[in-house]
Formats: sequence, C-alpha cells, structure tokens
Amino acid sequence: MYPLTLETPRLVLREFEDADHVDVNVYERDPEVIRYQGFDAALSLDETLERIRKARADTLASNPRTLFELAVVTRSDQTVIGKVGLNVRRPAHREAEIWYCFRRAAWGQGYAVEAMRKLLDFGFGNQQLHRVFADTDPRNIASQRLAEKLGMKREGHIRENWFLKGEWCDSLLYGLLAREWTSSGEKVR
Repeated sequence: MYPLTLETPRLVLREFEDADHVDVNVYERDPEVIRYQGFDAALSLDETLERIRKARADTLASNPRTLFELAVVTRSDQTVIGKVGLNVRRPAHREAEIWYCFRRAAWGQGYAVEAMRKLLDFGFGNQQLHRVFADTDPRNIASQRLAEKLGMKREGHIRENWFLKGEWCDSLLYGLLAREWTSSGEKVR
C-alpha cells in the first residue's frame, strides 16, 4: 500500500517527497505552529528533510503497513500546507492514533477538517479500524475543536504525562469509534 494517495475536492493527501521539505519547513519553523509539537525548537531546512526521510523509512519498514503520514497538498497550486497522520498502534485491536499539523496561512479555511475526514474514511473503511484517538494539549483549543468537528468525544485528561519545551504538560484524549463515524452524512461500513 505504498504509495498512498487520497483526494478531496480541494486537496491531495500523498506520501512526502524530498522536495516537500521547503514547504514543510514553513510550518516546522513557525513558533505558533510548533508550539504544541513534540520537538523543542524550529527546524532548519536540513532537519526538515531528515524528518521526511525518516518518516518514509519508518513507513517502508512496516509490513503490513501501519504508519500513514501524508502531505496535504492544495490542488490549486500544489503547495504542501500541512500533514495528517494515522498510526495503527494496536493492530489486533484495530486502534490507531491520528494527528494533524497545518501552516498558519491554512488555518481557519476548513482544510484540516477536509483532510482528516478523508483520512478517517480511509482508516474506518480500508483499514477497518474499530477506534481512533487523538492526544491534544489542553491549551490547544483549535486542535480540540477540530477533534470535536470530526465527531470525536473527549475521553480523558491525563496530567503531566509529557515533558515538552522545558515543562510538564497534560494531555486531553479524544476518541471515535467506527460505529460513530460519518462523513458526508453516510455511515462507513
């Protein structure tokens, strides 16, 4: 299942390519975008390229494939505006973690919802997942709103489970079951 491409009316979700590192670095060096990300400082172009290569190597190393981290590209100008991901952490239980990150210029335009709906269609449909979850920082209100727009339910608050950027941080967990998932009003079977 490599390479994977998923399409929406405005977006293409596809595997990362080395040449994407310039567009990706726009958001990986923006302090507002990376505020809640798992790395401590803005990344250089070379560090971004290395992250893309490592993600691709990790993807290719899994058989069957369990990691899907995809570039989100606008159809209009072919710019990488973000990424979405799905990692089947417990295959026997058909459970996956999801994530998303978008450049600031793409915020508030519905791109994240559009991309994540397509990724969830893939997860609940093609991958036959039973459950997906997202781990968000309680201070990241936009991420919580996105999870809720996707129909996810807040399942828990874990205290001080991440040491990030010099401080202990909490996690809010959101979950969604296959039987709860609808996109465009139709139940995925």
